[in-house]
Amino acid sequence: MRFDLKGYLAERREHVNAALMKILDDEVPRSRIARAMAYSLMAGGKRLRPILCLAAAGAVGGTPDIAMPAACALELVHTYSLIHDDLPALDDDALRRGRPTCHVAFDEATAVLAGDALLTLAFEILASGSGTAGDTARQWLDVIREISTAAGYRGMIEGQMRDIEAEKKALDLAALEQVHARKTGALIEAAVVSGAILGGGGRGQIAALRAYARKIGLAFQVTDDILNVEGDPRVMGKAVGTDADRNKSTYPALLGLEASGAFAETLIEDALTALEGFGERSVPLEAIAAYILRRRR
Repeated sequence: MRFDLKGYLAERREHVNAALMKILDDEVPRSRIARAMAYSLMAGGKRLRPILCLAAAGAVGGTPDIAMPAACALELVHTYSLIHDDLPALDDDALRRGRPTCHVAFDEATAVLAGDALLTLAFEILASGSGTAGDTARQWLDVIREISTAAGYRGMIEGQMRDIEAEKKALDLAALEQVHARKTGALIEAAVVSGAILGGGGRGQIAALRAYARKIGLAFQVTDDILNVEGDPRVMGKAVGTDADRNKSTYPALLGLEASGAFAETLIEDALTALEGFGERSVPLEAIAAYILRRRR
């Protein structure tokens, strides 16, 4: 029986969106900062990281819903990073997910604070999830460490810093991979590993899923670079051609479009190999890997 990825993603996205709205619902009518947070958080998006978190929990035999607080926290962290990426001091983008970016819709100061607030709220949610005894508390502490490392100066922040430093100068492939392993891949890896931890995965299962996540994380960035060259801005909800305008090192710039596509295919093949041994429980993760390769936004 063929797996219905479209239906699976839609269902999971609906569950994640409902959980996210519940987090902010009480504050949105009364607070400008909460409205700015909700504006960016509920602007759509694939919800890839939270869905990966839930799917990984299921892959190790756990109940996906046990990972929902972590899934929501991951999306809060991701949204904060997008708000800050779009600021004039960084990428200075006017569109995100098909509508004005947070600093355009509100103002720059509000956007900075909204990003800060989302990041802080993420760890409030994670800390609340760890308020139980025994092994479950230990698992939540491991997840907090995983996500904080991925989001921090050794992960996403370092990747962003290296990306800024790399503008106007050429990187080789090894240096480019290091940028993206941190900027994009670290949070994707944290999403998968967090789900596996909360689902009760064993050490070998977590290691295999970490390998899977590293491969799809890099493949996601390679396809992102390709889409920045040949994507449709109406489908993507943001401008294309911006990497070339900024003279950024990208996979198409270094390898060419055809070779970049082949590299992404190899990464996805390696990711699927890492899932061998999980059986039918890994079908959603397999389908998501294939989706990353063929996505158009």
